[in-house]
Amino acid sequence: MTTGDPGNTVAYIYNSAVAASAVSAAWELGALDQLDQRGSLDVHEFAADHRLDVPATLGLFRALASVDIVHREDAKVVPGPHFAETLRTRSFFHWLTRGSAELFRRMPELLREENRVGDFHRRDSAAIARACREISAFCYDPWFWEAVDGLDFAVSAVADLGCGSGDRLIKLLERRPGARAVGVDIARPALDVAQEAAAAAGLADRVTLLEADVRTMEARPELAGVDLLTCFMMGHDFWPRDRCVDTLRRLRALFPDARRFLLGDATRTVGVADRDLPAFALAFECGHDIMGTFIPTAGDWESVFEEGGWRLLRKHSIDIAVGEVIFELERL
Repeated sequence: MTTGDPGNTVAYIYNSAVAASAVSAAWELGALDQLDQRGSLDVHEFAADHRLDVPATLGLFRALASVDIVHREDAKVVPGPHFAETLRTRSFFHWLTRGSAELFRRMPELLREENRVGDFHRRDSAAIARACREISAFCYDPWFWEAVDGLDFAVSAVADLGCGSGDRLIKLLERRPGARAVGVDIARPALDVAQEAAAAAGLADRVTLLEADVRTMEARPELAGVDLLTCFMMGHDFWPRDRCVDTLRRLRALFPDARRFLLGDATRTVGVADRDLPAFALAFECGHDIMGTFIPTAGDWESVFEEGGWRLLRKHSIDIAVGEVIFELERL
């Protein structure tokens, strides 16, 4: 039986696992963009242009063809029926197969209680940062800029918690020529990516990058005067509840001049059957379950703001992939 046979479910599951890695590789190597822009490619020419091994490159496209992402006739490759959606969500595959590969590879031992102590899991923070940059672009940005454009004050300094690649800070500074920015992230590889991006944009003199854990960082002179606080795709690290309340209070103290706090994050799915879970929601929630990270529901979040010293002004429910929500907060 073949993958295309609807009765051979196991083959489709198995081949999809191979195809998921192929999607991430095809994005990094530029194959997805070339297919999108030109409508076709020749495997031999593509391999030669990128100094790739021809049989291995052919194997990559066979994997994509096995699940109808592309169609292949010998060395000629064209987009298949699932290409457009795969292109749109390619960062999800990168998050899974590049950023979180080690996490899922070690699932058997990480589920054992005796191994769940200390810093027991590892992920590729640079790959996560790259994936999250694009995830943010279509899952959060339209609603984020709506919130920023609706602010009733001129931003003079912004701090982004869990800044990752620095993309959000750079775009903010480009829109606010007189502002400065502070990026905070626990992962040095991600900050290295952000530093390079800021330099490439000619903004290095307006960006300060700090390697610190948002949950435990101490006051620093660079934090004074920050009037806009942002945090996207890492707020779940504040939890469980008591620690989240403490972190929200701590942020009030660390950023005494913050007038608005834009907090955007994924929220745990509620009332959805296991077989109906969206692709990235399953990977995100399962991965964080393995890491022992609590993923709050939107209701969980709303229950901590006042206790943490913040007033909820507006809530933007996005829910494209992982129950995304942006909360607009101000100090109580």
